Parts: sequence; C-alpha cells; structure tokens
Amino acid sequence: MSRSLASPRPMEAWLAGRPRRRTSSSPQALEPRASPCRRADAPTRPRRRPSWQGRARAGTGARGGGGLDRTRLGPRAEPRVGRRVRGGALLANAPPGKLPQGMRAFIAVTDNEWFRFLAAQPGIDEVNFWQPSGGRGFRVLQAGEPLLFKLHSPESFIVGGGFFVRYTRLPHSIAWDVFGIKNGTATLEEMRRRIERYRRIGPSNEDYEIGCIVLAQPFFFDRDDWFPPPADFSPNVQTGKSYDLTSEPHGTQLWEDVALRTMARNLDIDMEIVESAPMIFGEPILVRPRLGQGSFRVLVTETYERRCAVTGEKVLPVLEAAHIRPVVAGGIHRIDNGLLLRSDLHTLFDKGYVTVTRDHRLRVSRHLRDDFQNGAYYYSLDGSEMWLPKRPDDQPDRETLEWHEDTVFRG
Repeated sequence: MSRSLASPRPMEAWLAGRPRRRTSSSPQALEPRASPCRRADAPTRPRRRPSWQGRARAGTGARGGGGLDRTRLGPRAEPRVGRRVRGGALLANAPPGKLPQGMRAFIAVTDNEWFRFLAAQPGIDEVNFWQPSGGRGFRVLQAGEPLLFKLHSPESFIVGGGFFVRYTRLPHSIAWDVFGIKNGTATLEEMRRRIERYRRIGPSNEDYEIGCIVLAQPFFFDRDDWFPPPADFSPNVQTGKSYDLTSEPHGTQLWEDVALRTMARNLDIDMEIVESAPMIFGEPILVRPRLGQGSFRVLVTETYERRCAVTGEKVLPVLEAAHIRPVVAGGIHRIDNGLLLRSDLHTLFDKGYVTVTRDHRLRVSRHLRDDFQNGAYYYSLDGSEMWLPKRPDDQPDRETLEWHEDTVFRG
C-alpha cells in the first residue's frame, strides 16, 4: 500500500533529541563490562564524546566473504524506492528520541581473517557474509537493517558492519563469480579451503552450496574505534544475537555507539528512502543503501525465481542479470531496471539484436539475419510473452523498456 514520504530527519537530529542515559561522571560509569575474553591491552569503550582521530572507511566496491555459520533468514519483499539521502542514517522520518518500533540490528560473530582482508581493500561497496553451510537460512533482518561485525575472542569487539540486502543460497563457484574478493578471500581456491576448514572435511571437487548474506555499503572501524558488544551479549554466543534498537538500555546504546562513529568519521554511506511493501513498522519509512553489482545480480536472480524471463531456462550457471539501461548510460542497480536472461539472450539484448516491448514481449531485430545469415531459433521467440515477477514494483519499468527499444534496439 502506498504511503506518502515524510521529509528526511538525519540521524544527527535524532541523536540531538535523545536524553542521555549515563548521568554519572565517575570513571565506573564509563568503563566497559568485564569480560573473560578481554586482553589486558585491548581498547576500552570510548567516552561519551570521544576525540575521533584518524578515519574509518566506508565501502564502495563489489564482493564479500564468509562470516556466519548458523542463523536464519528468508526472502523478504523488496521495498519501493523513493528519494535518496546521504550519511549514516537508517531512517528518514523517525521522530525525535525514538526509532520505529521493532527496528533491529544483528551482531554477528565474524571470522577475523574475513574482516581483516576486506577492511584492507579499497572501494568495497558490498560484501558476501557467507555461511559455510547452506542448510540454514537467515530470518533476522529486514532489508536496510544493519548487521554488525563482532570478532572472535580474544578480539571480542564490534568492528564495523553493513546493511542487509538479501539472503540466498549459491554454489560457492557462482558466489565467487558474483562477488569475487568481496567474499573475503583473495582467490576462489582460498575460499574453497576455508569452507572445507569450517565444515571439517577433506578436499574434494564438490561445488559447495553456501548461505549468502548480502550486505551493502559496508563500513570498517579503525582499531581505536572498536567497542565491546552490549553487556548481555554472552561470550558463549556462537553465531550472533539480534537487538531491538528502540529497547533500553542495550539496543539504544548499541545504535548510538555505531551512529557516533559513522557520523563523526563522515562515512559516505549512500542510502535510498524506501517504502516497505507490506509496511512492517507502520508509518516510519525505512531507508536502504544503494546496491552494488553483486547485490543487483542476486536480487534479480531471486526475484525471477532463478529462471530466464524469455525461455524459462533454470540452469543457474547460464543465467545472467541484465540491466535494461546500463549503468554507463545512467541506469542504476535496481530490480525494475533488470531482467534475468540466458547468457546468449543477454548478449543479444545488450547489443540491440533483441529488445522487450512495453507490453513485455520479445522483439527480434531483422539485423540478426542480415549480419549473421542465421538466427532462426531466435526468430522463433519473436513476439513471445515474457515471464514477470509477481510484484508489480519488481516488473520492468516501462519508461526504461522504451529507452532500450528507442536507443539500443537495431529495429
């Protein structure tokens, strides 16, 4: 159901309107909780107004890698895109002093090697926080909510995070093809070895199915800005724990700790205001980060139920997410700017030998025969009706289809 978009309220205004919970100025009020995992030289929780030195890095690149082992998440309805804001805010119109009821974050126990590899890479705009086993799902977060990275002991600190896009299961070779080093390893072979180590199995030629928690706009804190998880986060937690960010004291403190760091470091997190369908939290409007190429490919593949929109082909390795309007021509990574096509049709679509009309029918150019003295198979598809996603908002945008037919198609 459509809702009107309220004017944006930046996270800075939200923080300014919140009452402070810690009123004591004593050192005890500012000390972190005792932890058997804390090293003697480990950094402590920063004071209420830390002096931010150095800079944390936000991502802008393309793949990600393995962090979680056993959590649940499943498909969620993709939200409708509205306008865009920049900064670290999760919400566009949260009233002063509170977030929408039920807004959640998930603190995920994270592989230390995975984190360090990605934190050292420039220009990372998305990551694949993969599970070595694809047997379980991940049903904790809604699109746009944050997943936070907490390292294993002895470095039991929150060190960064990203914004949830989608969960899916993929053969690890395809996950590598989609996300590359954004899986958190330098090579496919290294990723395979790490999967085998987590699964405690010997080497094999199996194309392992893994769970893929796709995160956009990841951010990585400098070492001085790491902070311990909430006091009720047990050292015995194996995979992670979710928090209601509106719940006192742990949830609100958690988000304030994250927001202070992202804002003080001026992290460049590019967000889009979206309207959930259905609305999960009522009136407040969520925002989500811009998608990267890998996130776009995963979302289009899942939205089209892993089958070619023209032929119905379901062999996953030959299916590709095509942009109707390419990014270089002003298109964006969005579901309604995408089609799932078999690789040969994707090539012909990009080169203008086929197009999709406003009424969602395939049209084949006469130049296919003129240029190659062939193409009988493709002409047999001319005029065929395409398979479309069930949600109207996920179906190809008509103006974008017209652009392709007028600008790219050879006629």
